[in-house]
Amino acid sequence: MKKNVQRKLHTIDASGKILGRLATQISVLLQGKHKPSFQKHTDVGDSVLVTNISKIAFTGNKALDKKYYRHSGYLGNLKTVSLKESMEKKPSNALRLAISGMLPKNRLKSRMLKRLTIKD
Repeated sequence: MKKNVQRKLHTIDASGKILGRLATQISVLLQGKHKPSFQKHTDVGDSVLVTNISKIAFTGNKALDKKYYRHSGYLGNLKTVSLKESMEKKPSNALRLAISGMLPKNRLKSRMLKRLTIKD
């Protein structure tokens, strides 16, 4: 059963904001937890536009210490990329991964991530 959901567009300027705190703020908006009509099993979240992603801030040595891992399945083929390298290549990937990890692991996750727009 589909309800008529009133969706707003939230524009967030990421310059000077800390990655994790920004990701939690965005995930709350995407899930709709800020609305009184929130229910876990329905998609009532809003759309989010994030700008100035390349000016995001990191606390401590996180830019060098945090690593992202991926593996192809073949022996000895584990790839590691630091957060700093990831931000230099494509800054939106780091934020998208952080937000994706904070969203619920169910069928609504892909719908929520489609409403996220990141401008560099």
